[in-house]
Amino acid sequence: MTVERTLHTPEAKQLLELTREIVDKELTPRAAHDEEGGLFPRDVFGVLGGSGLLGLPYPGEYGGGDQPYEVYLQVVEELARGWLAVGLGVSVHSLSCYPVAAFGSEEQRAALLPDMLGGDLLGAYCLSETASGSDAAAMTTRAERVGDGYRINGAKAWITHGGRADYYTLFARTGAPDSGSHGISCFHVPAGAPGLDSAAPERKMGMSSSPTAGVLFDDVRIGADALVGEEGRGFGIALAALDSGRLGIAACAVGLAQAALDAAVAYSRERRQFGSAIGDFQGLGFMLADMATQVAASRELYLAAARLRDAGRPFGKQAAMAKLLATDTAMRVTTDAVQVFGGYGYTRDFPVERYMREAKVLQIVEGTNQVQRLVISRHLAREGG
Repeated sequence: MTVERTLHTPEAKQLLELTREIVDKELTPRAAHDEEGGLFPRDVFGVLGGSGLLGLPYPGEYGGGDQPYEVYLQVVEELARGWLAVGLGVSVHSLSCYPVAAFGSEEQRAALLPDMLGGDLLGAYCLSETASGSDAAAMTTRAERVGDGYRINGAKAWITHGGRADYYTLFARTGAPDSGSHGISCFHVPAGAPGLDSAAPERKMGMSSSPTAGVLFDDVRIGADALVGEEGRGFGIALAALDSGRLGIAACAVGLAQAALDAAVAYSRERRQFGSAIGDFQGLGFMLADMATQVAASRELYLAAARLRDAGRPFGKQAAMAKLLATDTAMRVTTDAVQVFGGYGYTRDFPVERYMREAKVLQIVEGTNQVQRLVISRHLAREGG
């Protein structure tokens, strides 16, 4: 099913058409096979970079697309519709670019962003640790001043592209151990730095083509020019990046839910019982109607948040709302899609069981949905309701 879009420029329309062409010709045909084999589609990110789709929300002077976030997110949604591992990978890569693009020096932007946005380099975002997931301020990975640079020791956990990335956007403690959120700094660390290694990939219930692994830092030495932004101000950088990253996850969730809805609607028209297509039965037809409504509502919520971001207005609360609604919707819609398929939906002969397994992680990454509710409630308390 082709979703009607409200696009304000011919260029944006062309970008969506190009994305759909790549999805239909290159992603959808190989997604099930590569997921089954746990194959990481690194080549796809090169194709996306070469097509100008990997740096859409970033400045054109550094190789980006100069596109509003509203357009970028719709591209992410389309990619996730075809293959969630790719849509999520683009969202995470964009997240890893944000600190350099928004807080880096002119020298850092000129030196790093062209390869990051052009697809030559794939990034990872190193914030979480085994004992400090949602409580990021409790991190223990440390970067100590040594001469004219830093020495890093510690470990990060649950890192998308861990062990496969070309660079890591790292958040590490530079202040005292009890300095909380005030003693954290941001660094750009090349994957080839001596002492940097990765743990074995996690064995997950879904998203097998998206590698997730711990990243280990054992006396990793980096120069002072690897510091992004001011020392001790990294926590603010991390939070600013996560607000945008949550919108990326919301777009991924809508794309996955749309794929499940499309599959369920198509099957309901083909499958016949008691002499009629099963979609003609009110019980199933109402289920499909609810699924379509939830997908459409989730899409409009992430787009509304993106418009606030594009206008330079606060959007943190709306980003949390969009992530919460869209990922809960993805879980509900993919589960209902399995139900529409009946016994066939529980087999790997059809894609909906994979969609259902993949949807679960979206309620966890970029802050669990319980954390999103906490973020929203705190905004409401500050606003006086």
